[in-house]
Amino acid sequence: MSIKKKIGLFNVRKFVLAVADMFIIGVSALLANYFLTLMNKPPIQPSIITMQTFLAVVIGFMALWLCGAYSKMWRYFNAKDYISCILGITFGMVIVLLTAIMGLFSEDTNLDSFYIFFIIEYIFSVLGVIFFRLAFRKTFLTLVEAGENLYRKRTLLVGAGRAGKIIIKEITNASESDEIARQYHIVGIVDDNVALTGKKIQNIPIIGTTEKIVRICSDENIDVILMAIPSCSEDERRRILGECSKTTCKIKVIPYVGNLIFEAYDGSKKSEKGRSVISQMNDINVEDLLGRPPVSFDNEDTKKLISGRVCMVTGGGGSIGSELVRQIAKFNPKQIIIVDIYENNAYDIQQEIIMDYGDRINLVTLIASVRDYDKMKLIFDKYKPELVFHAAAHKHVPLMEDVPEEAVKNNVIGTFNVAKLSDLTGVRKFIMISTDKAVNPTNVMGATKRCCEMIVQYMAQSGSKTEFVTTRFGNVLGSNGSVIPLFKRQIESGKPVTVTDPEVIRYFMTIPEAVSLVLEAGAMAKGGEIFVLDMGAPVKIVTLAENLIRMYGKVPYKEVPIKFTGLRPGEKLYEELLMDEEDLKSTANNKIFIGKQIKIERNSFINNYEKLKESAQSNDSDKTLELLEHMVPTFKHKINK
Repeated sequence: MSIKKKIGLFNVRKFVLAVADMFIIGVSALLANYFLTLMNKPPIQPSIITMQTFLAVVIGFMALWLCGAYSKMWRYFNAKDYISCILGITFGMVIVLLTAIMGLFSEDTNLDSFYIFFIIEYIFSVLGVIFFRLAFRKTFLTLVEAGENLYRKRTLLVGAGRAGKIIIKEITNASESDEIARQYHIVGIVDDNVALTGKKIQNIPIIGTTEKIVRICSDENIDVILMAIPSCSEDERRRILGECSKTTCKIKVIPYVGNLIFEAYDGSKKSEKGRSVISQMNDINVEDLLGRPPVSFDNEDTKKLISGRVCMVTGGGGSIGSELVRQIAKFNPKQIIIVDIYENNAYDIQQEIIMDYGDRINLVTLIASVRDYDKMKLIFDKYKPELVFHAAAHKHVPLMEDVPEEAVKNNVIGTFNVAKLSDLTGVRKFIMISTDKAVNPTNVMGATKRCCEMIVQYMAQSGSKTEFVTTRFGNVLGSNGSVIPLFKRQIESGKPVTVTDPEVIRYFMTIPEAVSLVLEAGAMAKGGEIFVLDMGAPVKIVTLAENLIRMYGKVPYKEVPIKFTGLRPGEKLYEELLMDEEDLKSTANNKIFIGKQIKIERNSFINNYEKLKESAQSNDSDKTLELLEHMVPTFKHKINK
């Protein structure tokens, strides 16, 4: 509703209330005169009654207005506002009485009758004005709100605890300007405390437990679910969100209790520094439905690793690289060097860090390719990085199938260049980012990343003072090329969501988790390890697509079709996180494991690498693929034609 409409509606309501008050005062005069006859008192002359009533109506209205009786919306009247009405009537009647005494009476006017008339009129006016407002709140206001609720979203509140009660209060007491709160109309509440079922909170019924969410949403035509349980466990949160995702409703969740600002709202207004609880609610994230709690990391170890050191991030403009830059910046590094071949992404993260930290971070952004050994050598010699986080890579599986030589140039040769320069310049630690697709690879991208892992182990076994380490994890939600951004674009554009196969499953993690793993691995590294994150149970891609569609408030397969396109070249149904020959070792973090280092035969490996490099640089796709299969014995190419 526009501001102009709101002002117009407000003025109409004030006008109606003013007319009602004047009518009540006028009727009170007539009733007072009638009561005189019932009391066998001489009636007041009609001319005097007319004059007195006119003055009472006009002066009474003006007095009510001056006392603030029309300054507040009807629905928000409280005890203080009723007192202002009594004062207004009293003030107005006193003026009328003084006016009458000063010259209104004729000689034959019975003063006793007039004083009784005045007292009765005053009592009826006060009672009438007060009663009208009370009656309005109980009857007409209910009808008005019912009409307004037709334009609000029918809402189911999950949780009858403190957060739920605050949200109800915020919505109930929402002012006209609070558009966030006024968009919701809470139809009912669900809570797993069975003893609460059937009870009410501010006249809103608790209508069942969370197990009945799907049925309740259907029966009550719910549009939005507000999940207001900030302190529930991860398992319970995922279970409830799983039930919510089975509906077609929009889902909004309250932050965890540690992030929630409870003191922001006092029930009627927001503090200057605080926020209302309902304004802190967010749309449900796909991460909430992954089937595992987020992985926690020891920031103290990361701080010791980063603080006061020169950190280089290759591929620093990418989704993983840019998050690395963000998290590194938190731990007071001596300098951050962003290296990326794509200037737009590099510029974006550069500007973000400058905006957040200003000159508190010594930031260098360089446009360069890890393929170019000479250029990279100049960078290493000039800036002398102490920690190198190698995130630069080609990672799109179908695209790399068509140009295996490009995958080798960027992934394999680029990694060898950066690793070799790290060794030659005395870098303290080199951390390479790998992928679960490197395990028993079936595609070119995965095979090249397995080569990268072998390069890291080759360097670790060379007697270098640099500690070389690999981090391996699955698919990263929201990263460039991941399925979530694609699914979102398809849903928002009204197109079918495309999934390769109904049975395809993947391990997933969030970008912050992936980067925290990289930093934690760097802190733990002794050299040669492959750090693997326990990512919990894998997730079906089609389930992820269905949940995302529901989060948009739509019905999978009906409102948004899901189209199965078949496995792409090099793609497999299942991903693995460990090689068969790797034994797991636990670490201080129960979610991180170390794969056993595999012995690399140095002469054979370097000979195979040189042949692969020569083939890729000559742009011989077939020969490159052949040599890649020879260099990575576990590579079983899957064409999927």
